[in-house]
Amino acid sequence: MAEDSSSEWKPQYNPWLIAISVMLATFMEVMDTSIAAVALPYIAGSVSATSDEATWVLTSYLVANAIFIPASTWLSLKFGRKRYLITSVLIFTAASFACGSANSLAFILIARAIQGAAGGALQPLAQAILLESFPPAKRGLAMGMYALGVVVAPVIGPTFGGYLTDHISWRWAFYINIPIGLLAVLMQSKFIQDPTYFKKTKAGRLDGMGLAFLGLWLGALQYVCDKGQEDDWFGSSLIRWMALTCIVFFAAWIIRELNAKSPLVSLCIFLNRNFTVGCLLVGLFGACVYGVTTILPLFFQTLLGYDATSAGLAVAPRGLGAMLSSMTVGIIVSRVDTSKLIGAGFVIFGLTSYWTSNMSLQLSFGSLFWPILLSGTALGLIFVPLSGTALGTLPQEQLGNGSALFNLIRNIGGSIGISAVNTVAQRRLQSHRGELVRSLGGTRPVVQHSISSLTALMQHHVGPRLAMQRAYGELQGILDNQAQLWAYVDDFRYMALLCAGCVLAVMLLKRTKGAAEAAG
Repeated sequence: MAEDSSSEWKPQYNPWLIAISVMLATFMEVMDTSIAAVALPYIAGSVSATSDEATWVLTSYLVANAIFIPASTWLSLKFGRKRYLITSVLIFTAASFACGSANSLAFILIARAIQGAAGGALQPLAQAILLESFPPAKRGLAMGMYALGVVVAPVIGPTFGGYLTDHISWRWAFYINIPIGLLAVLMQSKFIQDPTYFKKTKAGRLDGMGLAFLGLWLGALQYVCDKGQEDDWFGSSLIRWMALTCIVFFAAWIIRELNAKSPLVSLCIFLNRNFTVGCLLVGLFGACVYGVTTILPLFFQTLLGYDATSAGLAVAPRGLGAMLSSMTVGIIVSRVDTSKLIGAGFVIFGLTSYWTSNMSLQLSFGSLFWPILLSGTALGLIFVPLSGTALGTLPQEQLGNGSALFNLIRNIGGSIGISAVNTVAQRRLQSHRGELVRSLGGTRPVVQHSISSLTALMQHHVGPRLAMQRAYGELQGILDNQAQLWAYVDDFRYMALLCAGCVLAVMLLKRTKGAAEAAG
């Protein structure tokens, strides 16, 4: 059905020009999240905010972004997809300038919310445009191009953002969007066209109640993910209320979308087996990608003492691996069973996660080069065929709706993944520290020898009493670092287990002729 629909309309311009036009903006929008994450401490200092308050720079963006992803289908039909896309890029670019020039926390939060709302359209519209612009036999290449934006961008974001922040200013993490955004607008004005069916389809009335319910449960979920660990999860009454709010309004949203005459998104699309399984897998995929992207720079910075630029360079091989595999898989996907590629990707990601879990505090700069490179390769193996398999059998008129839900679930998975790895890192830190304290009792000869050696060393500079205090302080620091390392090890091993579960879920995918052609 997807093939028949796609043959009704073909773009006037070369599909590769269209791909560059939409992916410039998408790459910019996705990378902006991880760039801002690196710059948070600098932003907090510049606008006189605490570290906790600065996290709302990320939260305000993510919530607004998540709300407008599913709303992008209706807005495209209402105003025309090309017009809506270009307007979104212009607003995103203007909001980026506002973020860079902000001198107060309130101003940057408002600008980030506007930026997130405008950016919500870019991912689903880019994916839908790419699928429609390329013929079925080349849609694997289209998804390879799309993967460069949504998989590679958050991986190289910390590297690029760290360099800008360390060597110029955190403000350039936002100013850099201005020339990219303007170039994207010029190319989209020239090469993007609305397909024929857009002229025949009416938007209907906006499902305002559905949009409100969506905003409430997504906002509550994001708050729980951001503040859960910090506020001791359900030990906090506010977290309990926010979790209840999320559940209630999520249920209300589902009921509303199933019964509304003109729903914000059509949930009936989940009757498509490949789409449903694909959404489950892309949510878990998002958790893995953002989880690793969060935890590895923290390891390099907090335990190995790297600055932001060095930490970014240390994880840069993942971007290289993802870039190469995305384009390679896009070429070969039509000749290989997509479920095998997806399964192989999760296997490789799981094995590299376990490989990385063998890290120690004595690592050299390039010690994790191969597991990091191979984990990036796995990302392309998963995302490119998964996108084609999940969306390839949908009718053309459902591609926008399907792409919006697909990207929304991936983003939600990313938020949950970040929260999960941070929670494990903090909770297991306390657990491992207790185990180390119990196993290294003060009466053990090895501990006594270490204390004596450190005290003797310190006495060259201070008196005996202060030297002993400093020796115990040094030993405590070593204990804390080792406990934190083991907590990160637990994170990677849990991720390996999650990947094993994903391999089993891949078996539920049904490879049909339409999916094969669309993916290929």
